[in-house]
Amino acid sequence: MTEPETIAALKRRFPDLTVSEFRGQTRVVAPPESIHDVLTELKEHLGFDLLIDVTCVDYLNYRGAKDRFGLVYVLTGTETNRRIIVRTFVNDPEPTVPTAVDLWEGANWLEREVWDLFGIRFAGHPDLRRIVLPEPFAAHPLRKDYPLQGRGERHNFPVITRAES
Repeated sequence: MTEPETIAALKRRFPDLTVSEFRGQTRVVAPPESIHDVLTELKEHLGFDLLIDVTCVDYLNYRGAKDRFGLVYVLTGTETNRRIIVRTFVNDPEPTVPTAVDLWEGANWLEREVWDLFGIRFAGHPDLRRIVLPEPFAAHPLRKDYPLQGRGERHNFPVITRAES
């Protein structure tokens, strides 16, 4: 299936999608309530069988931004070597989207990283807990409203010493 055929198939199934292309890269923006269905369609019917990355962008104070957070899914079709970027936007106070772990097991750690650093919840995730920072850490440090010097949390963390080998 060619790129225009893929886009046409997506637009038929999900008419509320925004699709753009820049320098050969196709980008799809889906509403958060249909993101799981869009990802399912891309995987099961359009050949995008590999989840490369899940990440987030904080648009706080970004000129012209209507939403606070932009989630970005990067998918690849391993047989066709095609790539597509799927985005959705969520807002405070409880930014939440459905998990993609049921589609790609690799989404488990990627979603945990986004939760840990940005505070985006993934509904239905099997083990949504911190992966980068210690459990006592209460904030999400990649949010743009988090201070550069931190909030003094580090003094509460236990000191870990390593035995010499």
